[in-house]
Amino acid sequence: MKIGCPTEIKPQEFRVGITPNAAREAVTHGHSVLIQSGAGIGAGFEDADYTAAGAQIAGSAADVFAAADMIVKVKEPQPGERKMLREGQVLFTYLHLAPDPEQTHDLLASGATCIAYETVTDRQGGLPLLAPMSEVAGRLAPQVGSWTLQKANGGRGVLMGGVPGVSPARVVVIGGGVVGTHAARIAAGMGADVTVLDRSLPRMRYLDDTFGGVFKTSYASAGNTIELARAADMIIGAVLVPGAAAPKLISKAQLSELKPGAVLVDVAIDQGGCFETSKATTHQDPIYDVDGIMHYCVANMPGAVARTSTIALGNATMPFMLALADKGWKKACADDPHLLAGLNVHAGKLTYAAVGEALGLDVVTPRDALDL
Repeated sequence: MKIGCPTEIKPQEFRVGITPNAAREAVTHGHSVLIQSGAGIGAGFEDADYTAAGAQIAGSAADVFAAADMIVKVKEPQPGERKMLREGQVLFTYLHLAPDPEQTHDLLASGATCIAYETVTDRQGGLPLLAPMSEVAGRLAPQVGSWTLQKANGGRGVLMGGVPGVSPARVVVIGGGVVGTHAARIAAGMGADVTVLDRSLPRMRYLDDTFGGVFKTSYASAGNTIELARAADMIIGAVLVPGAAAPKLISKAQLSELKPGAVLVDVAIDQGGCFETSKATTHQDPIYDVDGIMHYCVANMPGAVARTSTIALGNATMPFMLALADKGWKKACADDPHLLAGLNVHAGKLTYAAVGEALGLDVVTPRDALDL
């Protein structure tokens, strides 16, 4: 199989879909790898690193899309990239279709087979291709939130760890999954007073048993959420419903109940955001003010630490990429129900129920798609 990797073109996106190590593995398996010139530079990989791994270098994205049987990326294809997809081609990347009807319709029209990193599962019920970026985003959230909290950026002017005689920042993390756990650990490590909200009692027990004393936990009822939010300097939205649009947990009307200059960091923005006033921003222009509340809603937060993120993502995606290339997508998905769970679009049909529900579109089951 010919595997292609174009340069990411989303604003301020420096990651790359295939590392030189992954390219070498694919070549060792008998596949050819085509990398767009300069695709890895933002993550610290030169074209020479790829040629040393046995990959070929292409001059343009058009060359990559035209030649490749499978496209491996990081972020969802942008409008110009979607026009280059074709029937029978496999796209393996993050998609986040539920809040993005335009992308969904373009992918359906392309006839391509689109497998989303964020809905591939594992035997433990986790999301192994989302987890590395969730870990990065979770660890970044208190860092970017503390920057936004500075007075010059519109925040309350509160130091995360305080100083002797001055209380630290109060941080509320909504969601105790991968993102929320990493966010809470880092925020607590910065000296903040941290509370994690979650609806799963077993998860809260796990957090208490594992991190007892490092941060607090509380049940994520509507009443508890707004009560803690009123006292918070920073609220980190870390709620995930796999493949579906994120629930809105703080409304626009409730912003008036928050402290002036409080910060909302919405890590769920890829799935539409978990605050009603959230809208996607970029690293170039990351924050905005709504009713005196500062919002940080960068849709590709891990792109800020592109080398760490690229290597972490490549470690996770490589086995699945090789399975798709070695067996072809149909056999690979038929053999692995967890990879099949990643199938979102095939031959003009939507194959992921949560996306269909969010966008009001008809869906066929992934198993049915294998027979199309």
